[in-house]
Amino acid sequence: MSTRLGPRALNRATLARQLLLERSDLPVADAVAHLGGMQAQAPQEPFIGLWSRLRAFNPAELSGLLLDRRVVRTHLMRRTVHLVTAQDALGWRARHDAMLRQRVLGVYRPELGGINLDELAAAGREIMADGEPRTMAEIGRALAVRWPSAGERPLGEAVVAALVPMVQLPPRGLWRTTAGVRNALLSSWLGRDIDPLAQDGSDPAGQALVRRYLAAFGPAATADLRAWCGLAGLPGAVAAVREELVSFRDERGRELLDLPGAPRPAPDIPAPVRFLPAFDNAILGYDDRGRIIDKAHRLLSVQGERAVLVDGRVAATWTQTDDIVVVRPLRRFTRAERSAVADEGQEVARFLSEGEHHRVRVEMSPP
Repeated sequence: MSTRLGPRALNRATLARQLLLERSDLPVADAVAHLGGMQAQAPQEPFIGLWSRLRAFNPAELSGLLLDRRVVRTHLMRRTVHLVTAQDALGWRARHDAMLRQRVLGVYRPELGGINLDELAAAGREIMADGEPRTMAEIGRALAVRWPSAGERPLGEAVVAALVPMVQLPPRGLWRTTAGVRNALLSSWLGRDIDPLAQDGSDPAGQALVRRYLAAFGPAATADLRAWCGLAGLPGAVAAVREELVSFRDERGRELLDLPGAPRPAPDIPAPVRFLPAFDNAILGYDDRGRIIDKAHRLLSVQGERAVLVDGRVAATWTQTDDIVVVRPLRRFTRAERSAVADEGQEVARFLSEGEHHRVRVEMSPP
């Protein structure tokens, strides 16, 4: 009979895997790889996510990795922009291709329904073949010459976000830099084509995704895995690696899979206050987010709110303007919790501030 893991045990496991229980000394590229990428449609948020996870994090290192093409910004899991290592972008992109197509059709089926998507992809590659970076709008306008009834935006978004592997070029995503999105072919930017899917019916890319997900998010159910990557077709990959895994049950009786040697800390181990960025995968990477956020606040994670973890759970939201960080509690804080939130808030304000002055204000707790 499988061991049952309660919400607090799952919470501590999540914090440990997500480098939120104790800051890590991992190099920045290794941290991005360990996390399986970081959701990054808001370009500055990965810097906050890494600051909360790494000791002595220097944002210039992440900017350097983008400029050196060792990490890239690309549409991948859930058809959202993710910051991933170049190796993972090349290794995982083909496995996400069908899902990306399905999701873009889910948004633009009336506009794209009569278009052969392979022909549209080929036209998009032809436009980008000269190596010049282009915005989505520029690509859409060029494609609309051939398919005028579809509309520029559906055509451009279909090519950039689904049909043709692309990257968003720096300066987009650099530290303290505001820049529009310019796209280039992933293969051109990284100097080689994406890894093809196996032709023998095996699924090494899917199996790698299962292992990597469990390393960063486990123990977890297969529904959690699907929620993270957006892929429906991983049962075969899970079955192929099942003998490598250990099994647990949660309080609802769901089977949870995990890597045998992965950390599962004791439920009573203390958890420090952590400030999370918007769209952090520590919250979004699960179907059942109850291990880290109350059901009443679940939508905060998809609305772009930045969250504060207190005792390992989302207990507040936070904003930052100029030199001040403002924390808005979602529940009543104890005096010790309020002090710990203020101390960590002061540190994140120092990290984000461009000047010498930085402040934190913890608003009154709700009744």
